[in-house]
Amino acid sequence: MTPRLKAGIFVRALIRRAEVAGAFAAVARKGAEESGAILLRIARADGTSLVLDQARRGEGELVWVKPLGDAAADDKVRAFFERQIRFDPDLWIVEIEDREGRTFVDEPVV
Repeated sequence: MTPRLKAGIFVRALIRRAEVAGAFAAVARKGAEESGAILLRIARADGTSLVLDQARRGEGELVWVKPLGDAAADDKVRAFFERQIRFDPDLWIVEIEDREGRTFVDEPVV
């Protein structure tokens, strides 16, 4: 199984990676520094967003899943985030605005 980075370190590195590539990225909600779960919201030019959630599969391989499909409207995204925060108050939410819709993660998006 791949060792886990602390959530805060992962988030800061992701934001730096996005900004270096010319995108805008920010922490919309700060979670637990050590081990909070991370959700990504990739805002697209067409007004929809791709939401990504971390998951482990098989023998611990980290992947990103699309809990709302390929494109979701703002109201669906907000409702999803509210439900997730009630379930996990240590949750991080990172928002990325990128014209190309890039995720800036190395792991597979499934």
